[in-house]
Amino acid sequence: MEISVFNSKGQDTGRKVTLPESVFGVEPNEHAMYLDVKQYLANQRQGTHKSKERAEIAGSTKKIKRQKGTGGARAGSLKSPVFVGGGRVFGPKPRNYSFKLNKKLKALARLSALSTLAKGDRVVMLDNLVIDTPRTKDFIAILNGLNLSAKKTLVITNEVNTNVVLSSRNVPKVKVATASGLTTYDLLNADRVICLEESLSVLEELYATK
Repeated sequence: MEISVFNSKGQDTGRKVTLPESVFGVEPNEHAMYLDVKQYLANQRQGTHKSKERAEIAGSTKKIKRQKGTGGARAGSLKSPVFVGGGRVFGPKPRNYSFKLNKKLKALARLSALSTLAKGDRVVMLDNLVIDTPRTKDFIAILNGLNLSAKKTLVITNEVNTNVVLSSRNVPKVKVATASGLTTYDLLNADRVICLEESLSVLEELYATK
Protein backbone atom coordinates (compact mmCIF):
# COMPACT_ATOMS: atom_id res chain seq x y z
CA MET A 1 0.00 0.00 0.00
CA GLU A 2 1.36 3.39 -1.03
CA ILE A 3 0.49 6.67 0.68
CA SER A 4 1.57 10.25 0.01
CA VAL A 5 4.24 11.92 2.10
CA PHE A 6 3.50 15.38 3.52
CA ASN A 7 5.79 17.94 5.10
CA SER A 8 5.16 19.66 8.43
CA LYS A 9 3.33 22.49 6.64
CA GLY A 10 0.72 20.08 5.29
CA GLN A 11 2.02 20.24 1.73
CA ASP A 12 2.27 17.14 -0.44
CA THR A 13 5.94 16.50 -1.19
CA GLY A 14 5.06 14.58 -4.36
CA ARG A 15 6.66 11.45 -2.97
CA LYS A 16 4.96 8.23 -1.98
CA VAL A 17 6.07 5.66 0.53
CA THR A 18 5.14 2.00 0.61
CA LEU A 19 3.80 0.81 3.93
CA PRO A 20 5.35 -2.54 4.88
CA GLU A 21 2.81 -5.32 4.41
CA SER A 22 4.20 -7.14 7.43
CA VAL A 23 3.07 -4.24 9.65
CA PHE A 24 0.17 -2.53 7.89
CA GLY A 25 -1.17 -5.37 5.76
CA VAL A 26 -2.02 -8.20 8.16
CA GLU A 27 -5.51 -9.58 8.62
CA PRO A 28 -6.89 -7.80 11.74
CA ASN A 29 -7.59 -10.06 14.69
CA GLU A 30 -10.44 -8.41 16.59
CA HIS A 31 -10.22 -10.72 19.60
CA ALA A 32 -6.52 -9.97 20.07
CA MET A 33 -7.27 -6.23 19.95
CA TYR A 34 -10.10 -6.69 22.44
CA LEU A 35 -7.87 -8.54 24.92
CA ASP A 36 -5.05 -5.99 24.64
CA VAL A 37 -7.41 -3.05 25.16
CA LYS A 38 -9.06 -4.87 28.06
CA GLN A 39 -5.68 -5.43 29.72
CA TYR A 40 -4.67 -1.79 29.19
CA LEU A 41 -7.86 -0.49 30.81
CA ALA A 42 -7.64 -3.03 33.63
CA ASN A 43 -4.08 -1.90 34.38
CA GLN A 44 -5.29 1.69 34.77
CA ARG A 45 -7.55 0.73 37.68
CA GLN A 46 -6.15 1.44 41.13
CA GLY A 47 -8.29 -1.23 42.78
CA THR A 48 -8.38 0.69 46.08
CA HIS A 49 -12.18 0.64 46.41
CA LYS A 50 -13.42 -0.46 49.83
CA SER A 51 -16.68 -0.53 51.78
CA LYS A 52 -17.17 -1.55 55.40
CA GLU A 53 -18.89 -4.78 56.28
CA ARG A 54 -20.90 -5.22 59.48
CA ALA A 55 -17.88 -6.37 61.46
CA GLU A 56 -16.03 -3.13 60.59
CA ILE A 57 -18.78 -0.66 61.52
CA ALA A 58 -18.14 1.32 64.73
CA GLY A 59 -20.97 1.12 67.22
CA SER A 60 -22.70 -0.93 69.87
CA THR A 61 -23.56 -4.57 69.41
CA LYS A 62 -26.41 -4.36 71.92
CA LYS A 63 -29.57 -6.17 70.89
CA ILE A 64 -31.88 -3.30 69.91
CA LYS A 65 -35.20 -4.93 70.81
CA ARG A 66 -36.54 -8.10 72.28
CA GLN A 67 -36.58 -11.21 70.16
CA LYS A 68 -40.34 -11.80 70.14
CA GLY A 69 -43.55 -9.92 70.58
CA THR A 70 -42.85 -6.72 68.68
CA GLY A 71 -44.68 -7.76 65.51
CA GLY A 72 -41.57 -7.07 63.44
CA ALA A 73 -38.63 -9.08 62.29
CA ARG A 74 -36.03 -9.98 64.88
CA ALA A 75 -32.91 -7.81 64.92
CA GLY A 76 -29.70 -8.29 66.84
CA SER A 77 -27.62 -5.22 66.00
CA LEU A 78 -27.76 -1.81 64.34
CA LYS A 79 -24.76 -2.93 62.27
CA SER A 80 -27.04 -5.20 60.26
CA PRO A 81 -27.05 -4.39 56.53
CA VAL A 82 -30.85 -3.90 56.61
CA PHE A 83 -30.50 -0.73 58.70
CA VAL A 84 -29.33 2.67 57.53
CA GLY A 85 -25.70 3.04 58.57
CA GLY A 86 -25.18 -0.69 58.75
CA GLY A 87 -22.45 -2.64 57.04
CA ARG A 88 -22.61 -3.49 53.36
CA VAL A 89 -23.09 -7.08 52.24
CA PHE A 90 -20.38 -8.42 49.91
CA GLY A 91 -19.03 -4.92 49.28
CA PRO A 92 -15.95 -4.14 47.14
CA LYS A 93 -12.53 -4.90 48.57
CA PRO A 94 -9.05 -3.83 47.39
CA ARG A 95 -7.89 -6.02 44.54
CA ASN A 96 -5.53 -6.13 41.58
CA TYR A 97 -7.32 -6.10 38.21
CA SER A 98 -4.26 -6.70 36.02
CA PHE A 99 -3.85 -9.94 34.09
CA LYS A 100 -1.20 -11.48 31.86
CA LEU A 101 -1.10 -11.57 28.08
CA ASN A 102 1.50 -13.25 25.90
CA LYS A 103 3.93 -11.00 24.03
CA LYS A 104 3.00 -12.49 20.65
CA LEU A 105 -0.68 -11.79 21.23
CA LYS A 106 0.07 -8.19 22.17
CA ALA A 107 2.20 -7.78 19.06
CA LEU A 108 -0.60 -9.24 16.93
CA ALA A 109 -3.03 -6.78 18.50
CA ARG A 110 -0.83 -3.82 17.59
CA LEU A 111 -0.32 -5.10 14.04
CA SER A 112 -4.08 -5.57 13.73
CA ALA A 113 -4.72 -2.01 14.91
CA LEU A 114 -2.12 -0.54 12.53
CA SER A 115 -3.56 -2.53 9.63
CA THR A 116 -7.09 -1.38 10.49
CA LEU A 117 -5.93 2.23 10.43
CA ALA A 118 -4.14 1.78 7.12
CA LYS A 119 -7.14 0.15 5.46
CA GLY A 120 -9.32 3.02 6.65
CA ASP A 121 -6.96 5.65 5.14
CA ARG A 122 -6.34 7.06 8.62
CA VAL A 123 -2.52 7.08 8.44
CA VAL A 124 -0.80 10.38 7.58
CA MET A 125 2.88 10.14 6.63
CA LEU A 126 5.22 13.02 7.50
CA ASP A 127 8.73 13.35 6.14
CA ASN A 128 9.94 15.00 9.35
CA LEU A 129 8.71 16.76 12.47
CA VAL A 130 11.14 19.36 13.72
CA ILE A 131 10.33 21.79 16.53
CA ASP A 132 13.38 23.74 17.66
CA THR A 133 11.89 25.03 20.90
CA PRO A 134 8.80 23.84 22.81
CA ARG A 135 5.91 25.96 21.54
CA THR A 136 2.29 24.84 21.53
CA LYS A 137 1.55 27.38 18.80
CA ASP A 138 4.01 25.70 16.42
CA PHE A 139 2.49 22.29 16.99
CA ILE A 140 -1.05 23.59 16.44
CA ALA A 141 0.13 25.15 13.17
CA ILE A 142 1.30 21.70 12.01
CA LEU A 143 -2.09 20.16 12.85
CA ASN A 144 -3.90 22.98 11.04
CA GLY A 145 -1.74 22.45 7.97
CA LEU A 146 -2.76 18.78 7.92
CA ASN A 147 -6.43 19.59 8.66
CA LEU A 148 -6.29 17.53 11.85
CA SER A 149 -7.00 20.20 14.46
CA ALA A 150 -10.50 18.85 15.22
CA LYS A 151 -9.59 15.15 15.26
CA LYS A 152 -8.15 12.83 17.87
CA THR A 153 -4.57 12.43 16.70
CA LEU A 154 -1.77 10.04 17.63
CA VAL A 155 1.76 11.04 16.62
CA ILE A 156 4.23 8.17 16.23
CA THR A 157 7.91 9.12 16.49
CA ASN A 158 10.93 6.88 16.13
CA GLU A 159 12.41 8.10 19.43
CA VAL A 160 11.54 10.38 22.32
CA ASN A 161 11.37 13.95 21.04
CA THR A 162 11.17 16.25 24.07
CA ASN A 163 10.26 19.37 22.11
CA VAL A 164 7.38 17.62 20.34
CA VAL A 165 6.09 16.15 23.61
CA LEU A 166 6.23 19.48 25.42
CA SER A 167 4.64 21.34 22.51
CA SER A 168 1.71 18.93 22.26
CA ARG A 169 0.87 18.15 25.88
CA ASN A 170 -1.54 21.09 26.21
CA VAL A 171 -3.29 20.36 22.92
CA PRO A 172 -6.57 18.47 23.43
CA LYS A 173 -7.17 15.20 21.59
CA VAL A 174 -3.44 14.76 20.83
CA LYS A 175 -1.02 12.14 22.10
CA VAL A 176 2.62 11.56 21.17
CA ALA A 177 4.13 8.08 21.46
CA THR A 178 7.27 6.36 20.29
CA ALA A 179 7.05 3.39 17.94
CA SER A 180 8.25 1.13 20.75
CA GLY A 181 5.74 2.54 23.23
CA LEU A 182 2.54 2.11 21.23
CA THR A 183 -0.57 0.66 22.80
CA THR A 184 -3.51 -0.86 20.97
CA TYR A 185 -5.84 1.39 22.96
CA ASP A 186 -4.13 4.57 21.72
CA LEU A 187 -4.15 3.34 18.13
CA LEU A 188 -7.84 2.44 18.11
CA ASN A 189 -8.79 5.59 20.03
CA ALA A 190 -7.27 7.88 17.37
CA ASP A 191 -9.13 9.28 14.37
CA ARG A 192 -5.84 9.86 12.55
CA VAL A 193 -2.29 8.63 13.09
CA ILE A 194 0.65 10.82 12.09
CA CYS A 195 3.58 8.55 11.35
CA LEU A 196 7.10 9.78 10.66
CA GLU A 197 9.03 8.09 7.86
CA GLU A 198 11.84 7.26 10.29
CA SER A 199 9.43 5.34 12.52
CA LEU A 200 8.49 2.85 9.76
CA SER A 201 11.76 0.97 10.09
CA VAL A 202 11.35 0.85 13.87
CA LEU A 203 7.82 -0.53 13.57
CA GLU A 204 8.97 -3.14 11.08
CA GLU A 205 11.86 -4.18 13.30
CA LEU A 206 9.66 -4.42 16.38
CA TYR A 207 6.61 -6.23 15.02
CA ALA A 208 7.27 -7.71 11.57
CA THR A 209 9.06 -10.78 12.90
CA LYS A 210 6.74 -11.37 15.88
